[in-house]
Amino acid sequence: MGIFEKIKNGLSKTRAQLQTQIEWIVKGKTLDDAAFDAIEEAVILADVGVETAELLVRAVKERWRLGQVKTEEDLKQAMTTEAEKLLLPCEKPLVIDKEKPYVILMLGVNGVGKTTTIAKLASLFLEDRKKVLLGACDTFRAAAIEQLEVWAGRLGIEVIKHKDGSDPAAVAYDAALAARARGIDVLLLDTAGRLHTKVNLMEEMKKIKRVVQKEMVAAPHETLLVVDATNGQNAIMQARTFHDALTLTGIIVTKLDGTAKGGFLLPIAHTLKLPIRFVGVGEKIDDLIPFRAKEFAAAMFD
Repeated sequence: MGIFEKIKNGLSKTRAQLQTQIEWIVKGKTLDDAAFDAIEEAVILADVGVETAELLVRAVKERWRLGQVKTEEDLKQAMTTEAEKLLLPCEKPLVIDKEKPYVILMLGVNGVGKTTTIAKLASLFLEDRKKVLLGACDTFRAAAIEQLEVWAGRLGIEVIKHKDGSDPAAVAYDAALAARARGIDVLLLDTAGRLHTKVNLMEEMKKIKRVVQKEMVAAPHETLLVVDATNGQNAIMQARTFHDALTLTGIIVTKLDGTAKGGFLLPIAHTLKLPIRFVGVGEKIDDLIPFRAKEFAAAMFD
């Protein structure tokens, strides 16, 4: 299955909701101001958010005023085009540069699928003939280290770990030392996600960054936040909190296939302007795919 088909399947619930609403609004009717108000409401229901929905529909409405949007098909095409414009600045694929090891700090609250996403990333790097090492810096969540080890065993890679309750920064430092000594290409650091201790969590992540930088000044080279699409607008608040504290370099969106809230990527693009590195569209190891604005916009509205 190609990337577009995977994105289209992943966004099927979001697309179905939008198409049902928009078809009901415009079927057999003449487009007018009232119709565009209803379309804006439908877009907001897909978790696009009020501000971004207004921006999107305003641009489409302007096309209508210019005589470019007359039919339902015209409307879908205009929505797709304007959504792509919003998303395109966030289409920045992850590129592993020549510095070894390339350190990727993985963040995200509990339950978003962070550890599974790390495994999927590791699989992608292995396919690209990269040597990969994992650092188990989530030393507090029950069975977090074991979960990482299970994935590592399936992929045939190693995990650097300490005992439960150890200092996560110490694990990160040892992992960085090991990665350098072993000629590793990519070091992926799993971290805790205890949102209820937000201040402590952010300070813990900052400490991990500082400690890793003692071994490699430019590390971590990527600081990626994993967000769950089923959380919709709440995921944007999480992203803003982490970005303010830790300066994210990108976002990975999981569980797009399980929600009708896929539209929340539009306000992420519009308000946060952070690169969307990958989207998760299923549970299989190869269901993490690079984000592409054109395909995503088309899968939402067409």
